[in-house]
Amino acid sequence: MKRREFLLHGAAATAALGAGSAILPRLAAAAPIDPMDPAVSRDLAMRAIEAARAAGASYADVRISGNRSQALGTRERQITFFNDAESTGFGVRVIVNGAWGFAASREVNADEVVRVARQAAAQARANSAARQRPLELAPVEAVPNGRWSSPLEIDPFNVPIEEKVDLLLRANAEALKVNGARFVTSSMNFLRIDKTFASTDGSYIEQTLYRSYPQMNITAVGADGDFQSRASTDVAPRAMGYEHVRDANLPGNAGRWAEEAVRKLTAKPVEPGRYDLVLLPTHLWLTIHESIAHPTELDRIMGFEANYAGTSFISPVSEFLGKFRYGRDFMNIQGERSTPGGLSSIGWDDEGVKPDEYLIVKNGILNDLQTTREQAPMLADWYRQTGKPVRSHGNSYAQNWNVVQFQRMPNVNLLPHPERDVPLDELIGGVENGILIDGDGSFSIDQQRYNAQFGGQVFKEIRNGRIVGDLKDVAYQMRTPEFWNGMDLIGGQGTYFIGGSFFDGKGQPSQVNAVSHGCPAARFRGVNVINTGRRA
Repeated sequence: MKRREFLLHGAAATAALGAGSAILPRLAAAAPIDPMDPAVSRDLAMRAIEAARAAGASYADVRISGNRSQALGTRERQITFFNDAESTGFGVRVIVNGAWGFAASREVNADEVVRVARQAAAQARANSAARQRPLELAPVEAVPNGRWSSPLEIDPFNVPIEEKVDLLLRANAEALKVNGARFVTSSMNFLRIDKTFASTDGSYIEQTLYRSYPQMNITAVGADGDFQSRASTDVAPRAMGYEHVRDANLPGNAGRWAEEAVRKLTAKPVEPGRYDLVLLPTHLWLTIHESIAHPTELDRIMGFEANYAGTSFISPVSEFLGKFRYGRDFMNIQGERSTPGGLSSIGWDDEGVKPDEYLIVKNGILNDLQTTREQAPMLADWYRQTGKPVRSHGNSYAQNWNVVQFQRMPNVNLLPHPERDVPLDELIGGVENGILIDGDGSFSIDQQRYNAQFGGQVFKEIRNGRIVGDLKDVAYQMRTPEFWNGMDLIGGQGTYFIGGSFFDGKGQPSQVNAVSHGCPAARFRGVNVINTGRRA
């Protein structure tokens, strides 16, 4: 049932809810209730938990979720697409006889939550016949009344569509004022997730998550038929409201992006060879995402995730954890879910775990991995050796109510220089023959996150410590360990920027997550660069 349908019955529902939890047994299966109303969701969640227990579950959790998404796009002077969708439902996950079971439904009412909880228990009981060993969950602290929300100034769903379209068309017009700019696309994406979580561990948690993503892409065309594009990669998605769109100022920046696209038409094609690279964080966040964040997901390492984008070169764990040198001593990679506006930032994950901050790479050495409650006990021997408690890092997430939660990455960040605020000029100043890359572009990476190729948006030639002109058609090739050990200097806090992915896919059936990656600018020595524009 959609939220707007609930409003038609609002007066009757409100009066009924005044009677408290006792009203639920009297609600018919098709009764018009709002499952996201706290007075209703708590009773529904407790009913599901009790039904799962009665069906033999040793553990159960329930997620009641309402998602609303909106996307709109334009090209030059016209609207190209608009979509506004809502989805509400619930899912119940249980353990019976040491095995998982899961079931879900879009019909959210008192009778249905009982039926679905029993169905999940029956599935778990059937699955237990094929299990090799019973599931073990890391301990969790109960949260009897948790509440959390993304930072928000302006609810994007309260902003008129006409205002959003007007902003995009004004931005397009500013870009087209630049001579040579021929094609412009612009768009906005918004998401709101209202979720209620309850478990047999005694937790009951309500959270509201917002995400906003304004973006543009401008293509310039030369007289010779060459074309070059510039995307707005210095505007990253954020877990914020419409204020992020306002502050991104697409109309104010569109002219600059268009000019950079036009300049690429007359830029010097890069000569293939070995170069030192200065990578700005608008570019480097994606390299971190693909070559560090994904391969340190424990399910990929253990082979539980393979069909969607592969496994990981970090295997077996015993030969890498605490031993593998990812980079130099000043390299520290942090996992966290607390940065304000970070796309993976939450109060509690989808297992009721409050996430912690931890170093995936510490002083250049692989130090920890991304985990859920089910995964953390797999590292019990390592935690005992290091004196760490066996606990989940809070990395469980489900895209929607109709899919089971599983391990998804937190915000994964390369921390700035640990001792001083190294400026960008110092990174450039130490390069005799190199390239500065601004913005992320096309990329490819193998199924174990070991061999990769990355492009970008804007490329600057560096000679003898100075930027001397523009380049085009640049991409670099890398092997993960060689590349990161070739990083000889990182910038300080003054160069730090938070990039991110609004659409990060994983799993089968596939799920979409969003994640941020903060990092400073950094310098890499002797990287192989190719020319992507040359034809045979």
